[in-house]
Parts: sequence; structure tokens; C-alpha cells
Amino acid sequence: MEQPTKQTTKTERTRGLSLLFVCLLSLGMGQSLFFALLPPIARDLGLSEVQVSAIFTLSAVLWVVMSPFWGRRSDIWGRKPVILLGLVGFGISTGGFGLLLAVGQKGVWPLMTLYVAMILVRAVFGFFGSGTPSAAQAYIADRTTRSERTSGVAAIGAAFGMGTIVGPGFAAAMAAFHLLAPFFALAVFALGGALAIALFLPERRRPMTRQSDMPRLKISDPRIRPFLFMGVVVSLTQAAVMQVAAFFVMDTMQLDGAQTAQIVGVGMMSMAMATLFAQLVIIPRMNFSVKTLLIGGIITNIFGVGLLLVPMSAGVFITALTVQGLGMGLMRPAVAAGGSLAVSPHEQGAIAGLNSSTAAVGIIFVPFVAMPG
Repeated sequence: MEQPTKQTTKTERTRGLSLLFVCLLSLGMGQSLFFALLPPIARDLGLSEVQVSAIFTLSAVLWVVMSPFWGRRSDIWGRKPVILLGLVGFGISTGGFGLLLAVGQKGVWPLMTLYVAMILVRAVFGFFGSGTPSAAQAYIADRTTRSERTSGVAAIGAAFGMGTIVGPGFAAAMAAFHLLAPFFALAVFALGGALAIALFLPERRRPMTRQSDMPRLKISDPRIRPFLFMGVVVSLTQAAVMQVAAFFVMDTMQLDGAQTAQIVGVGMMSMAMATLFAQLVIIPRMNFSVKTLLIGGIITNIFGVGLLLVPMSAGVFITALTVQGLGMGLMRPAVAAGGSLAVSPHEQGAIAGLNSSTAAVGIIFVPFVAMPG
């Protein structure tokens, strides 16, 4: 049963949400930083594109598997310990990866030994880092009313999304000092965030000592099944756009690599900004219901995909991605909030973990079903 606790004050709640926002921002930065820096460094070390992809894929698989586990743990241990564990795992993984790249540049280890070590160190992020978003969403659910749930979840999602936008710029600025400096700087940032969470994140919720009388929340539960399905759809759609966009532009507009990179870069930035606009402006101000957001997001996404079927130009492509970004920005918080509102208080960690796991499904499966051969 839920243990009685003293309510968190409004000031404490604001401080807690701010801390979580910054920490999830760092997680988002780490995601895009790896995608921006690792491929060229790995190629210099002698690794192929397939080998680099395997590093990300294993981490994504672990993210999918472990997110529900950490979500359930947060229902028992409390949210704060799981958030801390995830941030420390993220910091150690990122800093350790930077160290391995430094070793590789010096040629100290055989390439295959180095490669296996890189896979294992990155796997630490998928294994432990997956706990932070799951527990963070549950923390928000614990401290928001039903009417506030969607905007609260949207703010957390926006933090991660903003991190993916800031990440490449942060990497470029730090790389001016040393190519590997972004990895170490982000590791320090993550561990500093963990310290701030340990010292300043309020949580008076007493951990549960027993779980035997609580049935495990299952994927097949009819209360959450529609929301998990929609979460997978959003993940697959987003991953497909991000991984196939460059090939699509090159083939339909007959452009070279440099021209393609410029157009796709602008399109991705517009897509991300539209997602943030939906999560930080539209959802908090309009206070739409989950159903309205889902329907609006689906219609918006269909329109965005439809734009890709008309004669292609740079303007049409960027507009299509912007519209799709807006639709995904409406759908992802609605999916998370809908699942949260469908279950009881003692299941908030479990549903948060399941929702977090759907976000990585696209990274795993899109290369097999949507990438050009």
C-alpha cells in the first residue's frame, strides 16, 4: 500500500522540477553528442559504420529491457534513488567512453579489444541510464494533479528534446579545446547533476518494503495497451524520419552529400523546434485533453507525411519535417500522460518505465525495416 507522506511544498516542487529538467537535458545532450562525434572518430580508429551502429543498438536494446525494471524499482525504492543511479551510470559511461577513445587514439589496445570495451561501456548507459527518465516521469506523476499531468510530462520530454538540440553545439564548442573534451565535460555535468539531486531533490515518499501483494503491470493490460501501441508508433515514425531523411533527399532531389547535409540539418532543427513548441507552449497553455492531443497529433503527422508525397523541394521537405515535429510533440506527452492517468498511484513507476522503453524501439527496428538496402 502507498505510505502516507507529508506533501511537497510548491517551492520544493518547483525546485525539484527544475533539477529534473536540467538532468534530463544532460541526457538528451549525451544522446545527440554521441551521434555527432562518434562516427568520425570511430572511422579514424578503423571501425566500420556497421560496428558503430552495433554500439548504439545494444544500448537501445538494454534501454527497452531495463526501463520497465527501473520503473518498478522506483515504485518500491522511491524515485530519487533510481534517478540518482541512472545519472551516475550515465556519467560513468560517458566519461569511460571518452577514456576508451583516448586509448584508441594512442593505439595502446588492439582494435577488437577496444571495440568490445566500447560496447560494454556504452551498455552501462542503456542498463542504468534508462532509470532516470522512468523515475523522473513517475516523480512528476506523484506531484501533479490529473489536470496538470500532461503539461508536467511534456516539460520533462521537452528537457530531453532540448538536450538533443543543444548537444551538437555543446560538442562543437568543447571540441575546440580537444576532440574528446565533450565526453569528459558531459560526464562531469551528469555527476554534478547527480550530486544536486542527492542534496536538493525533495522526496518524502517512504519506499515500500513489499511487492508481493502488488500484481505486476503487464504490457497486455487493457488500460495501457493503446498508449503503449501509440508510443511505439511515435518511436518508429521519428526514428524512420531521422535515419532515412538524408537518403530520401538525395534520391528525390538528386543532390550531393554537402547539399543534402545542409537541407536535412535545417529540416531536423525545424522538426526539433516544432516539437519543443508543442511541448512548452501549446500543451501548457491550451490544456487539451489526452484524447484531443492524440487525435490532433495523428492528423498533423499524417499531413506531414503527405507532404513528402508531393513534388519535392527544399522548402517542402523542411515544411514536412516541421509539421511532423509538431505532431510528435503533441503525441508523445499525450501517450505518457494517458498511460499515467490510466493506472493507480502505486503503478506510476511501472507505467513510466514501459513508456520510456517504447521511445527506443524505433532505434532498434528501423534499420532493419526502413533503411535502404
